[in-house]
Amino acid sequence: MNTIFSRDRQIKSMELTVSHAEKYLGQFCSLLASYTRKTAKLRDQADMLVRQLNDFSNTEDPELRTCLKNLAEDLAMVQDYRQAEVERLESKVVTPLKAYGDIVENKRADLKRFNADRDRALKELQKLEKLQQKNPSDRQRISQAEVNAQKATNDAHRSTRQLEETISDFQRQKLEDIKRIFTDFITVEMVFHAKALEVYTHTFQNLDSMDIDKDLELFTGRIRVSEGPLDNHTLLPSSMAHQPSPPLGSSLKHTAESAKKSRSSILQRQRVVEEEEEDEEEEYESEIEAQQSRQSYASQYTQILRQKN
Repeated sequence: MNTIFSRDRQIKSMELTVSHAEKYLGQFCSLLASYTRKTAKLRDQADMLVRQLNDFSNTEDPELRTCLKNLAEDLAMVQDYRQAEVERLESKVVTPLKAYGDIVENKRADLKRFNADRDRALKELQKLEKLQQKNPSDRQRISQAEVNAQKATNDAHRSTRQLEETISDFQRQKLEDIKRIFTDFITVEMVFHAKALEVYTHTFQNLDSMDIDKDLELFTGRIRVSEGPLDNHTLLPSSMAHQPSPPLGSSLKHTAESAKKSRSSILQRQRVVEEEEEDEEEEYESEIEAQQSRQSYASQYTQILRQKN
């Protein structure tokens, strides 16, 4: 009897082990599930930011448009990594912690079964002791009580050994799982932040290389009202428009000179237009080259994958 009931301290230790696992692993599960949900919400907010950046970039000039589109592509790529982070947290961290709900319930059932066997053995031993005190001459009943008490004691011993093995296995599994779960948690976070840092480094360089002066020059050209001083003819009073006509000879001479000047002016304007078109083509080609040199990380990564395939 002493060997059965002298282990109260060990039994309490087993019960505390199960209780602490239920309490703290349950809290870890709740907190990490909330962490995963908030990470998913952050991903959704970033997706909305990507859409707004694309919409805004379509209203701006080439330099800012290129940088904003590259930024939007890189942010979208980071959100793909964040989606992978959410899925891995759910499968490698939250789900294993959820499983401890059932595991703890099973261990509590084992403890309850052990306590029931121990209580049964205690009752049989108490019954035997009372019978020996009241009817010491009733050998038949005493013998039967001894058999029952011995059977209950054996069941309690067997239950105790099984419980010790069960709780030891539970503790080993708990230690291994906690180590693996939090190692996976840190690994998932490290992988995400490493990839995000790689993308953001390239994105920062893209933003830093934006030439603000180019867009500002285009903007100033669009809003400029006057290109130079007003023509003097526009300032003449209306009374000056009705002067006497010059003689016929001087009129013909003036007409010929005007025609000559007009042809010269037209040729000069054509040359200016051609030069402007060439300049615009050169600017357009340089702009295309600049945009190509400032590709988003996502675009470059896609090209690398295509080359590998």
